Amino acid sequence: MSATGGTLPGPRADMVSAPRAGAGAGTIPAASAGTGAAQAPGAAAGVSTGAPRLEIRDVRKTFEGKTPVEALAGVSMSLAANEFVSLVGTSGCGKSTLLSIVAGLIDPTDGDVLVDGVSIDGPGRDRGVVFQTYTLFPWLSARENVAFALRGEKMSAKARREVADEHLSLVGLEGFADAQPRQLSGGMKQRVAIARALSYKPSILLMDEPFGALDAQTRLLMQELLTRVWESHRLTVLFVTHDVEEAVYLSDRVFVMTNRPGRLKDEVPIDLPRPRTIEQQETPGFLELRRRILATIREESLRVEPGLEDELRT
Repeated sequence: MSATGGTLPGPRADMVSAPRAGAGAGTIPAASAGTGAAQAPGAAAGVSTGAPRLEIRDVRKTFEGKTPVEALAGVSMSLAANEFVSLVGTSGCGKSTLLSIVAGLIDPTDGDVLVDGVSIDGPGRDRGVVFQTYTLFPWLSARENVAFALRGEKMSAKARREVADEHLSLVGLEGFADAQPRQLSGGMKQRVAIARALSYKPSILLMDEPFGALDAQTRLLMQELLTRVWESHRLTVLFVTHDVEEAVYLSDRVFVMTNRPGRLKDEVPIDLPRPRTIEQQETPGFLELRRRILATIREESLRVEPGLEDELRT
């Protein structure tokens, strides 16, 4: 991909992607037998031990302008098939920029992104995207919003309707297929967005703070729903969030990023058994993982504002 200037584009509905050339640096390996911390029984059940599904190779991004902004400074990682990985870090560390590069929505300044060993070149249908904002067409019903993602497929209108209904049922909205977005709550709108992103069966799902605008109770319900959907659907997920508890609850691994320019500071294997339950959030193992990640993020926050810790003590 060639470098592009300007700023990060706004949300676009469930974009997805295709082939690009390139080389790069080594990567943090995908979860596999013999690497990383040992998983508890069932913790990464179904995670492939073969070639990575997604590879990010020394990706760098500088937004050009009167004052160039270096957003990413060499990020390398790989995700296995069926693995759930989260990115956390301080605000402005480049999490969403990295996700947009993987989605093919913006070009890196340098580096490469590969899906199944093939370099991407823009969006493609091997990657589905769910944003924090509700990217639904307000004049279409829930069913029609999901079916819209299938318009490029060689299938009849009846088949598109059946696929849409199947995926609405998957996210618990079988009784709301004919409802328009204005008739749905925030959590229900995100369920439609998830159903749409899954409808064309991408191998990778990219999620950029999809539950960030929801109230606490709805957010918990959506986390449980996503866990159930992922455990039944089995695909690779790269998930961006500011919520450390959410990251630990959902993930097989959590990567902590440094402040801008973003790099990977820490990789935390989540050795909690699956299927996950909300009750696990009160267990010593969960709390220790949360403590470790929060401590790493706090370290980065204090590095940017070194006097903050002294102020907090007074």
